[in-house]
Amino acid sequence: MTLIAIILATLAAGIGSVWLAAWLLRAGLAGGSRSVGPRHLLSLAAGALLATAFMHLLPEAFESPASAQDLFATLLVGVVFFFMLEKAELWHHGHEHGDAQPGHGHDGDHTHGHRHEGGGTVRLGGWTVLTGDSVHCFGDGVLIASAFVADLRLGLIAAASVLAHEVPHHMGDLVVLLQSSANRRVALVKVSLAGAVTALGGLAGYFLLERLHGWLPYFLVVASSSFIYVALADLIPQLQKRLSVRETALQVAMLLTGMGVVTLVSHLGHGH
Repeated sequence: MTLIAIILATLAAGIGSVWLAAWLLRAGLAGGSRSVGPRHLLSLAAGALLATAFMHLLPEAFESPASAQDLFATLLVGVVFFFMLEKAELWHHGHEHGDAQPGHGHDGDHTHGHRHEGGGTVRLGGWTVLTGDSVHCFGDGVLIASAFVADLRLGLIAAASVLAHEVPHHMGDLVVLLQSSANRRVALVKVSLAGAVTALGGLAGYFLLERLHGWLPYFLVVASSSFIYVALADLIPQLQKRLSVRETALQVAMLLTGMGVVTLVSHLGHGH
């Protein structure tokens, strides 16, 4: 009974949060304001990713008995790993298109002449987000499983909390993925698959709770490193353009909105 409850709850939290995020994102764009476009959603995504890392994942990791030095070392290794992952994808992408020479036949910019729906760097950042998201979701699954093993009601509260705090974060993920592909369905499937890893974490947590519990802080830090890297290396550089005062104000407002929503939901989740 407990195992079935864990599987259902982790699937609902992991995939349900993605679908709810997609619905909210679509409703916002469909209803929307002419002054807010996809480029402004990049600001929202950057804010959501940074707040998820700094206001939710890292504080939770540092509340554990794990050594601060070990956690910071993991964060550093994670950032370097995602830098190397992006380098590998960039190298592979360049060879796929036969243009390893920067600017060959194009305008010589740093994206190696590829500006498919928002630029090559964002395309690569999408894979980094998915990797980090999968690690994060696995950790969420372990947390939900540990709550269910303790008490059924506590498990339901934990699953609801995970679903709630993942919605604004997954909105950021979807925005990043949509920069690399105009196909909303593909972006939704990719983020949903990452969300489904929550169920794998739940199963692993149920059968290996004692062994995995000590690793949870490190899962949280690795996920944080991917979100920090994508926000600072891929998204924010795109926002550093000379804009009008009104455009700049809107950009900053969207960045702060992304941070504020994630921070608020995270605090509400900890309140349970």
